[in-house]
Amino acid sequence: MMVFMRRPVVLALLAMGLVACSEGDDSSSKTDDTQKDARPEVSVHKVSRGPVENIAELPGRVQSVRVAEIRARVDGVVERTLYQEGSDVEAGDPLFRIDPREMQARLDSAEAILQRAEATAANAQQDLDRYEQLVADRAISRQDYDTAQVRTRTALADVAEARAAVATARLQLEYTNVKTPISGRAGRARVTEGALVSAADGTLLTTVEQFDPVFVNFSQSSADLLEMRHQVASGELELPDDELVPVQLVLENGREHKQEGYLNFTSMTIDESTGTVALRAQFPNPDHQLLPGQFVRARLHLGTWPKGITIPQRAVRMHDRGATVMRLDEDDVARVQEVELGQMKGGDWIILDGLEVGDRIIIDGWQQARADEPVTPVASERDSSSDNERDSGRHGR
Repeated sequence: MMVFMRRPVVLALLAMGLVACSEGDDSSSKTDDTQKDARPEVSVHKVSRGPVENIAELPGRVQSVRVAEIRARVDGVVERTLYQEGSDVEAGDPLFRIDPREMQARLDSAEAILQRAEATAANAQQDLDRYEQLVADRAISRQDYDTAQVRTRTALADVAEARAAVATARLQLEYTNVKTPISGRAGRARVTEGALVSAADGTLLTTVEQFDPVFVNFSQSSADLLEMRHQVASGELELPDDELVPVQLVLENGREHKQEGYLNFTSMTIDESTGTVALRAQFPNPDHQLLPGQFVRARLHLGTWPKGITIPQRAVRMHDRGATVMRLDEDDVARVQEVELGQMKGGDWIILDGLEVGDRIIIDGWQQARADEPVTPVASERDSSSDNERDSGRHGR
């Protein structure tokens, strides 16, 4: 009787064990699915190559193309200021008038001396002509004739000297009407009416600066210049065929200057104190937006990398040690990858080193991703749109 009762008990226990095992299997599979679902979903971008413009951004200062210092060239008293300070003037416009009476008197005196010298020379020439016939007839000695020749030559020399004195006096008189040699913007007057100015001291009256066009001076490190030359020689970087380097300016308020310039000077020597090479660009400035001494940032378009790499700006995290991105390995595990950044182009960073073609990087959702932990990758809208374009082009063909 007891043996008969034990068999159902054993069967019941076996049945309970099977159920427990079955429940254990279900819970294990559910745990795997839960862990998979717990992976953060991230948007990834696949790295590719393409033409990338090489842009170098350097700080610079604006400089006038020409600056004329208007100085006194005669001694005298400023009689009148003939221009409005800060106005635009044309070459040859009068700016100041110095009292001309003394210079006029000197000119009158020089002209009188010239007239006397010319009269003396005319008389000497008449004597010489007369002596020439007399000496031929031996009516006078040869010595008297030679003396007449010397007297005539001296008189003619006096005439030449007097004429030079007249020209100098006339020039001095013209200098009393002070004119600008160039067109540009006239600065404030450095002297007032009634001030005594000196030609010996070169008294500064004002300055005139030409603002259109203007120069922008900046410098580039010799190491960067050598690296660029190496890239050009190796074919990594392609320069424009016309060899003109376009330059765009960014003003202090962050806005771009409307007019594009070009590089027109590169120094052939390196500054020993800074290790840089001096560069200069020229820009049109019709509205006088650029002023001498103004701080700007110059963007130089130094050719194109035919096989460059760019990634979205939001994929990059900046640290004290540099820039990093989150790169996915074959198992979709997020890894921290250091990268070397170039210039910003639109909303993308140019990558100089650290990434290869085919690498997958996180551009959205990296805040939830942790280093060395798996994630669930989803193609970014950028990559999806590129794939759609390729598909439409394939179907079109």
